[in-house]
Amino acid sequence: MQKIERLISIVMILLQKDVVSASEFSRLFDVTKRTIQRDMETLSYANIPIYAKHGHEGGYALMEEYKFDKRLLTHKDIENITVALDGFEQLTTNADIQMTIQKIRGMSHVDVIPKLYLSFYNWVGRNQLHDELSFIIDAIENHWLLDFEYVDQKGNITHRVVEPYKLQLIEMNWYLLGYSLEREAYRTFKLTRITDIGKKGFFTPRPEQEAIKEKDEKRPVVKPTMTNVKLQIDISVRDQFIERYGRQSVVKKTKRIYMVNIKLPENQFAYQFLSGFGNKVKIIEPKGYIDKYVSFFKEALKLYQ
Repeated sequence: MQKIERLISIVMILLQKDVVSASEFSRLFDVTKRTIQRDMETLSYANIPIYAKHGHEGGYALMEEYKFDKRLLTHKDIENITVALDGFEQLTTNADIQMTIQKIRGMSHVDVIPKLYLSFYNWVGRNQLHDELSFIIDAIENHWLLDFEYVDQKGNITHRVVEPYKLQLIEMNWYLLGYSLEREAYRTFKLTRITDIGKKGFFTPRPEQEAIKEKDEKRPVVKPTMTNVKLQIDISVRDQFIERYGRQSVVKKTKRIYMVNIKLPENQFAYQFLSGFGNKVKIIEPKGYIDKYVSFFKEALKLYQ
């Protein structure tokens, strides 16, 4: 973090908290207490009314008349924002996000103890994406061209040179929105399908309105054929179908057996989805869908014959 950013952060925190010790600032910014002391001197020279309070619970504080009205956000507002930030922090470890969380917490006059807690699976693969995410964020901020190999859903490998513009988190998956020089159009790339990513010079950002226009432009979309499928499921997987398709799609048959009526595409992604439930899910009808599902398994079994 640059010094100017640290100074702004110090002021933001002191605007909301009565007293903050040098040790707390030191841990927060990962710098020495001497650095914090120099920061306070710099702020004083800039006519920011900071003063030191001595004693066991001493530290640094701002003159009360310098602080703004905290009624802009209620304690409940701050709690809700903290819940969202805490949940997002699990998906990407970022020093700026951690700093934002500290600032938001500091806006409350009492400790924020949320009544709602968000938790996500701590998958190894997601953690390993942190370095890649940081690299792409640097590329977006510094206008680096990115060079990488991309593997599409069918396993085809293509070489891409891309102007990166935005990272998106969609249903627990990270995507990069950028301008592909090969396709001469904006494209979205799933991060886990990118390999051998690297920097390839710099680029001049395109006008923002062009990116928005391209993204919002309606292109013909080829939708998969959807089929009404009737399933018999075990109670142990009932919750997953309720979460995905709603309670109205799941009907109790016996104490352990439920019937599910949903629409599914006739492709390998739907077959993979159903196969992930093992013997907890059985397709009842239609017969044509059952036949294609069985063929999908037969192709997989050929690898072991």
